[in-house]
Amino acid sequence: RRSIDIFILVKKYHYFYTTLLVVIFSFKCASLKPGDAGDIDLQYEKAMKLLDKKKYLRAQEEFNNLVIRGTHTDLGDDSQFYLAESYFLNKEYLLAIAEYDRLIRRMGFSPYVEKARWRVCESYVKESPKYYKDQSNTSKALSKLQEFIDDYPNSEFKEEANGQILELRNKLAQKEYATGILYIKMEEYPSAIISFESLINNYYDTDILEKGHIGMIRCYSLMDEYKKAETYYNDHSSEIISDDLKQTALKYINKSNSSN
Repeated sequence: RRSIDIFILVKKYHYFYTTLLVVIFSFKCASLKPGDAGDIDLQYEKAMKLLDKKKYLRAQEEFNNLVIRGTHTDLGDDSQFYLAESYFLNKEYLLAIAEYDRLIRRMGFSPYVEKARWRVCESYVKESPKYYKDQSNTSKALSKLQEFIDDYPNSEFKEEANGQILELRNKLAQKEYATGILYIKMEEYPSAIISFESLINNYYDTDILEKGHIGMIRCYSLMDEYKKAETYYNDHSSEIISDDLKQTALKYINKSNSSN
């Protein structure tokens, strides 16, 4: 009797697990439509045509679906890269960065990685605002650009990257200079000097450097420290290239001298 009960119990468990496996297999089959491998190729071609026609929103839908369905296929990294491209070309730069980063992290051996990293740089540059606004994205762009140059010293994008670095550094220098001028207007000259010194020390390779020196001389003059203004000019006159700015500096010094 007991052996019969055990036999029945075993048959029940066998039936349960067999049924479970059939259900799981059926579910997987249902999730994959017939001819899916071929469908992925066709969908990729469709998505690329939409991208070429600048129908970016529809291309995003197609590529996003391809990324879900074809991650482990030969078109996995292609789909991921062009999904990011569809955001980038539609000027949705932060979304583009997220998709490029996904490619970089998950598909490190893809031939698209270098271009994806360059696009991340470009995206942060695009998100860099006017100098008088918060410069967090400018700092991120500079960091990404420098990392890119370090990792790809022979890249075709190297020259452009160096140009963008200089442009962004000029923007940060302009912000420091504007901060110094604001402090001058508020008659907070020591704070203005700190801003100009930060400009001179950190952005010595920018077009704003000369203005930083003039700002220092202006502050000393306004503080009636004629000797400091004159000494500063003598020590840094070689870094003030513009004749107009040199004349401006001398006017500040002379004005300070005449008021003493």
